[in-house]
Amino acid sequence: VQLQASGGGLVQTGGSLKLSCAISGRTFSSSGMGWFRQAPGKEREFVAAITHRGGRTLYADSVKGRFTISRDNARNTVDLQMNSLRSEDTGVYYCAASSSYSVILTTMAGRYNYWGQGTQVTVSS
Repeated sequence: VQLQASGGGLVQTGGSLKLSCAISGRTFSSSGMGWFRQAPGKEREFVAAITHRGGRTLYADSVKGRFTISRDNARNTVDLQMNSLRSEDTGVYYCAASSSYSVILTTMAGRYNYWGQGTQVTVSS
């Protein structure tokens, strides 16, 4: 299974970006998916997660109401729409897949067994 994240870039405070993650492999439609981020000097933190059929989602409190996670199992992609961006949203964003936590949402990075390479998001004030 390989994950490829894209869509990062430089945006001003209040702007929007849409991240996409393309997944290769037969396990995508049975995997829970998540987005994490890591700011310089900080630990990786949970951002959002979605169940294998997209029926349920979970967000970190810091992004709730601003970010939306979605998936298209026909195209093997998972997206993260980010609106009203703030400087504290700056970081490297990673998509991840969990073969074990596909129905139960999880915020724990250790429960995701496949990771993409990350895409940089920079929000300038």
